Amino acid sequence: MARPLEPEATVELLARIKDGDDAALNRLLRRCVPALQCWAHGRLPPSARGMLETADLVQDAVLAGLRRLDTFEARHQGALQAYFRASVMNRIRDVIREERRRPRQTEFPEGLASEEMSPLELAIGLENLEHYEVALERLNPAERQAIICRLELQYSYQELAVVLNKPSPAAARMAVTRAMKRLVNELRDASR
Repeated sequence: MARPLEPEATVELLARIKDGDDAALNRLLRRCVPALQCWAHGRLPPSARGMLETADLVQDAVLAGLRRLDTFEARHQGALQAYFRASVMNRIRDVIREERRRPRQTEFPEGLASEEMSPLELAIGLENLEHYEVALERLNPAERQAIICRLELQYSYQELAVVLNKPSPAAARMAVTRAMKRLVNELRDASR
């Protein structure tokens, strides 16, 4: 591992980097990044890791730190390394927070299905369920998907906009309204 940068060397390299010297930047990174990777190794919990590797995490943090390098002042030996370590630690915290926001994947138990009538069956009655199924089959696939997702799966209009590839929830609502009108007409025809 490379020895720590001397305070004068850090100040000198930072001044050259601020002036756009790529060689100084590469020299600084070659000396700082390996130590950061060693320090960061194992600090990210396995549950938050996913496809993220330590080298990627350090690279993201160092790049973020380099963007703010113009405001950094090296006041003591190791200050730059401490600055980058803080950046890495902040990146680790961000990844952990993101992981906690994601819902956990779980399997539904086998015996979850209910023997009771579904809300849809209760709403339209068993007798009319067959008419509904026939009328639904007469719709085009996009209309059928809109109705099934809204009525049977109870998607919000925000979710429907994504599923139906609509630009907004209002556009999804309009697609469902049009599909419902077609369904009502098909149900009328089926009941005659």
